[in-house]
Amino acid sequence: MKTFRIGSYHVTRIEEMLTPGFKPEFLFPDYTPDIFEEHKVLSTPRFWDEPSQKVMSSMHSWMIRDDKHTILIDTGCGNDKTRALPLFERFHQLHLPYLDRLTESGVRPEDVTLVICTHLHIDHVGWNTRWVDGKWVPTFPNAKYIFSRREFEHWQSPTGGHLTMPENIAVIEDSVMPVIEAGQAEFIDDGSRIIEGLFFHDAIGHTAGHGMLKLESGNDAAIFPGDSLHQPMQVFRPDWNSRFCEMASEARATRRSILDYCHDRNALLLPAHFGAPHGGYVKRHAAGYDFRPADDLVVAG
Repeated sequence: MKTFRIGSYHVTRIEEMLTPGFKPEFLFPDYTPDIFEEHKVLSTPRFWDEPSQKVMSSMHSWMIRDDKHTILIDTGCGNDKTRALPLFERFHQLHLPYLDRLTESGVRPEDVTLVICTHLHIDHVGWNTRWVDGKWVPTFPNAKYIFSRREFEHWQSPTGGHLTMPENIAVIEDSVMPVIEAGQAEFIDDGSRIIEGLFFHDAIGHTAGHGMLKLESGNDAAIFPGDSLHQPMQVFRPDWNSRFCEMASEARATRRSILDYCHDRNALLLPAHFGAPHGGYVKRHAAGYDFRPADDLVVAG
């Protein structure tokens, strides 16, 4: 497990799975292979699977802890869920030890106080619920689940997410609605303060209600950008949207604002899908941005 110290908080990655994901030419419509020659770090095994010619893709939660709070940011794909469509077949009927890994970190499901979803796609809400006694129930019984009001409305609108990604409709039904029906959901807006130093901000583009989290404590800062950045390639090519981005120009503007924040605040970038060590630092220069994996910041945890 990777744990980073951000001021008074500890941030730990809780792994669901780490596997080859998509071929880059599929994931990024603007992809050109010269990026591997220009940035050798991208072809290392942490980010690239040579046999499959696919980028490495992590599914995980980021857990933020102090002496009062245990917070999960995003919850992966989940077990026992029907995801039979070809696009999502690697998420179909999973049986992975995500909750065992959470327990190994010293946290039981009932210890989690907050669950925050950056957006409502298939690989960010799966462990919101689990199958118990013939129905989907919240996995974290004592937690408040925080959703972007704008994002939820996007998926409820007949002209919103149902059109842009109809494959995700079942995800809302089995991983979001049971939480709302259990009375555990809270809807928030841009700029909302969640706890001391942790703020939710709109990060529009990947979806119409996509959000991100900024954590600032003392001199330290971290940003959780959700899917504003899928892969480290996008640090070097910030104009590359993924094929899943709904709003092209907004996604590019959001991505650049995140990278600028990382440089200006020396903030640790902690995305949802980067390969090991799953986070790093960004430096801006005249020609663009550079990325340094945060190997040197791992502490016991």
